[in-house]
Amino acid sequence: MNAPLDTLPALTRRQSLALGLLGLGGLVSTLSACGRQDGAPPAPSEIVAGLSCDLDGMLLADYPGPKGQILYAGETRPQWFCDTVELFNVLLKPEQQRAVRIAYTQDMARADWEIPRGHWFDVRQGFYVLGSKRQGSMGPTIASFRERAAAQAFAQNFGGKVLAFAALKPDMVDLSGGAQQDSRM
Repeated sequence: MNAPLDTLPALTRRQSLALGLLGLGGLVSTLSACGRQDGAPPAPSEIVAGLSCDLDGMLLADYPGPKGQILYAGETRPQWFCDTVELFNVLLKPEQQRAVRIAYTQDMARADWEIPRGHWFDVRQGFYVLGSKRQGSMGPTIASFRERAAAQAFAQNFGGKVLAFAALKPDMVDLSGGAQQDSRM
């Protein structure tokens, strides 16, 4: 049963002020969390029909091999890459000025190489095979894997060297000649 308001003990001025400040503090922290981008990263976007590479305009769905996406701080739409070489060429540039919120690529142990869909993971957590015989949308590509064992198995089957993300260097992701090797362009 609720007591009438006039029978409840009166709050002191100090108690009222403290309660008001607590409420205001909670509101401020809630609002600031809405604009903050240091929480859990957003989920990766998915490839849909008509989606094209932001660097060269190639349709992502038309080409084999792992794809990539970078979500920059303050952006709501990722920048898309039809090939991991393009992705890492942009991501690893020393002059890269835009703050990267997260970058994703595909786990090729799970995705179909010819029609890769889904199976995204944070590029910083992956293992990569450079120099394999498998071709991507721009010719030679970097095969991407969430787990080292899968990358090693791929390298045994198709050649190449397995590297963790931290071992990738800008000179390993040269874009020269990629489009020239693609007869479908």
